[in-house]
Amino acid sequence: MKAFYGSFFMTISILVGSLIWAGPEVALLVLILGILEVSLSFDNAVVNATILKRMSVFWQQLFLTVGILIAVVGMRLLFPIIIVAITAKTSPYGVIDMALNNPALYEANLTSAHPAIAAFGGIFLLMIALDFLFEDRENPWIAIIEKPFAKLGGVESLSIVSALGILLASVEWLAGVHGETVLLSGVAGLVTYLTVNGLAGFFEVEADENDDEVSGISGSSKKASGAMAVTGKAAFFLFLYLEVLDASFSFDGVIGAFAVTNQIFVIAAGLGIGALYVRSLTVYLVRQGTLEEYEFLEHGAHYAIGALALILFVTLKYEVPEVITGLIGVAFIGLAFISSVRSKKIREGAI
Repeated sequence: MKAFYGSFFMTISILVGSLIWAGPEVALLVLILGILEVSLSFDNAVVNATILKRMSVFWQQLFLTVGILIAVVGMRLLFPIIIVAITAKTSPYGVIDMALNNPALYEANLTSAHPAIAAFGGIFLLMIALDFLFEDRENPWIAIIEKPFAKLGGVESLSIVSALGILLASVEWLAGVHGETVLLSGVAGLVTYLTVNGLAGFFEVEADENDDEVSGISGSSKKASGAMAVTGKAAFFLFLYLEVLDASFSFDGVIGAFAVTNQIFVIAAGLGIGALYVRSLTVYLVRQGTLEEYEFLEHGAHYAIGALALILFVTLKYEVPEVITGLIGVAFIGLAFISSVRSKKIREGAI
């Protein structure tokens, strides 16, 4: 439980500070937003864990420290302010003044940026899901879906072509007057994914080759478990990948939080608490080896990510309640967990 100690301490500190500074009503709102963020982001934690487990302890700690600052201060507070400053063509100071003195106008300006954010985040998340589905695996979860996708995965760049096809369909049928914005943002999301993911993979391969050379010279291998933790440049780009992934998950939640309150600092505090626990849960899953023990959790999380990506495109035209988005993610994770438990019992001869 060491991974959660910092989150416990910060939660108590934020709630007590909210209670003293603004009273019990605000403290309750902060708590509600924190609980909502955690409940809607479990799939985010599972996917984060699949990446974080490849990184060294140092980079895992960095994810819990520097990564927290980026997630809480950067994505939940500063990033919305920057987005509104760009869309409203005003200064960040003017946006802060707007948020404090005219929160309804701030909310309206932030919501107007939704098409760009949905397209960027939707493509980024969609690429994660497609790359997972197109990869051949020995033990598929839903074979009727995954086996055909795995066979098609041999076609080069099929995930990119598929993502662009969905983006163009969204521009044609869902984007309306925001078509140009959606197209440009979607392409930007695709470029970001390919760049960060590609560089991480490149440096990871390079690091593995260097380790193999050292092992050959010394006559001994450092790879005790068959998969050495990633460090250096590869870990740095994986860290960037995680932060962009978190941004893709979180910004829609920032907009949805206005259904609870339009006070930006209350939203930042509540969602920040949620982000703390998502980070801690990610590290916990890695250190407990949960993904190895429950083999289909990773599958369920990627199905949830694919569903979220498609929902983001749907929201270009239709309103989708946050609770529906969250329940879909929870459903996939829950079904994957049940399947994992059953599979484990079969392997152990209990069934």
